[in-house]
Amino acid sequence: MSQDKSAISPRREEDFPEWYQQVVRAADMAENSEVRGCMVIKPWGYGLWENIQKQLDVKFKETGHVNAYFPLLIPLSYLEKEAEHAEGFATECAVVTHHRLEAQKQPDGTTKMIPTGELAEPFVIRPTSETIIGAAFARWVESYRDLPLLINQWANVMRWEMRPRLFLRTAEFLWQEGHTAHETAEEAMSETKLMHKVYADFLRDHLAIPVIPGEKTENERFPGAVSTFTVEAMVQDRKAIQAGTSHFLGQNFAKASGIQFLGRDNQRQHAWTTSWGVSTRLIGTMIMAHADDDGMIMPPRMAPTQIVILPVTPKPDTRQEVIDACEALATTLRTQTYAGEPLRVHVDKRDLQGGTKNWEWIKKGVPLRVEMGPRDITSRSVAVSRRDAGVKGKEIVGKEDFLRNVTELLHEVQSTLLARATALRDEHTKKLETMEEFVAFFTPKNADKPEAHGGFALMHWAGSNDDEDQIAKDYKVTIRCIPLGDEYAEEGTCFMTGKPSARRVVFAKSY
Repeated sequence: MSQDKSAISPRREEDFPEWYQQVVRAADMAENSEVRGCMVIKPWGYGLWENIQKQLDVKFKETGHVNAYFPLLIPLSYLEKEAEHAEGFATECAVVTHHRLEAQKQPDGTTKMIPTGELAEPFVIRPTSETIIGAAFARWVESYRDLPLLINQWANVMRWEMRPRLFLRTAEFLWQEGHTAHETAEEAMSETKLMHKVYADFLRDHLAIPVIPGEKTENERFPGAVSTFTVEAMVQDRKAIQAGTSHFLGQNFAKASGIQFLGRDNQRQHAWTTSWGVSTRLIGTMIMAHADDDGMIMPPRMAPTQIVILPVTPKPDTRQEVIDACEALATTLRTQTYAGEPLRVHVDKRDLQGGTKNWEWIKKGVPLRVEMGPRDITSRSVAVSRRDAGVKGKEIVGKEDFLRNVTELLHEVQSTLLARATALRDEHTKKLETMEEFVAFFTPKNADKPEAHGGFALMHWAGSNDDEDQIAKDYKVTIRCIPLGDEYAEEGTCFMTGKPSARRVVFAKSY
C-alpha cells in the first residue's frame, strides 16, 4: 500500500456514507443477510458487542439491576392498551398471523409452503418490551415491599426499517432494555437520571466518545413516555447519533398493564416505571467516530483483541522458533491487566505474507501491532505500531520496556481517541443567534469543502411542536436535545419565533 493511497475507498471526505460501509466490510465486522434489512454480525463485530455487553452488564449489576428474559412475541392487544405507544411503533411492527405451514402442489409441479392456521390474536415481534414486561410486573408486584423492581434483558428486537444501514439502522438488532418499577415518582425519575448518566459515562470512558446529555423535546420523546433523556454523539461528518436513551414513563404503562401495589397508607396505587436502552448502534457510532481512511480504530477498552503479535519468519527453518517466542510473549502479556481485565492478545500464525496480515489488522483497528522476528529475539526487542498513529509508524523497543509500559501505552491510545473526538465535537459546536446563521450553518458553503458547514448548533428555542416539524421539513435538522448543564442556561430570544428563551438547545442533522 503506497503512501498516497488508503485502504478504504472512497475516503471520508469523498463519500462518508459509502466510506462507512466500506470500513465495516474491510474490518470484517458484518454483512447484509438474505433477509432485507437484517445483518449477519461476523465474529470481529460480535466480539465488540460482547465487550459492550460484558462491560455494561457490570455497571447494571453495580447499580442493583438483575437480568431476566421475556417473550419475543407480544399479543397485539398488549400494545393497544397504551394508545400513544402503539401508534408510535405501528409503522415499524412485524406481525405474526399464522402458526402453521402446509405444502401445496402448484400447477407447474412445484411445491409452495402456504401459511395456514390463522391465529385468534396476532402477535407482534417485539419492537420494545414495555407492554409484555409490564404484564409480568403486574403479576409480581403486590405490595410496596416488592418495589423497586430493577430488571434488564439482553435481547433482539425488530423494527421494520425501510432504509437499512449496517449497525446504524437494521430491521433486527441487538440491544439491552432496562425496565424498572418504583413506589414514587421521585424514585423513578432518580432511576431514569442514574441510567442516563451510566450511558454518558460508558460512552466517554469505554468507547472514547464524548456526548452531550440532555432531554428530548415533546416531539422527540419515546412514545408513551413523560420524559426522555438522551446522549447525543457527534461523528466525523458532524451529524448526530442518538447513542442511548432513558425514559421516565410516569404511571402511563403501569395503568395500561395494571401494575398496582398496596401502599404504605394501605391504599392501592399504580407504580411509577422507567425504561432505558442501548443497542448495536453503538458499534456504528464507534466506527463513525474513530475510523480513518485505512479502516477501523478500536478503543482499547472495547477491542476484541488489544494486541496482535505478528511473527516475522523470513526463513522456514526459523519459523517455529519465532512462533514459540511470540507465544511466550503473549502468555506473559496475558498475565497483565488493563482497565481491570486481562490483556486480550492474539498471535497471528497464519501462513500469509507479513504485509497482508499487517494490513488486515490495520483495517480491523487493533490498538497495538507487535512484530517479532529472528533478529528481535537475538536483540530482545520488538517492533510496536499504534493504530491511532500513522499506519507506517513503527517503534523498536526493548521487550522488557514494552512489557513494563504496555498498559500505559493502551491508556494513551484510549485517551488519544477521546481527545480527538472531543476536539472534533468542540470545533463544530457553535452558538448561533439568527435564522440566517442557522441556515448558513446547515447549508454547504463550498462543494469542495464539505467540512465548512454542519455540526451542533446551540440555539435559543421557544417554538411549538409545529415549528419544530417545520424546521425538520425545511432543513432536515432536528432538536437533538435540551442539554443539561448550567453552561446552556442563559436568557435569549428564539431564532424562529422571537419569543423569550431561557436555554439553548442542540440542533443537528442526524442518523
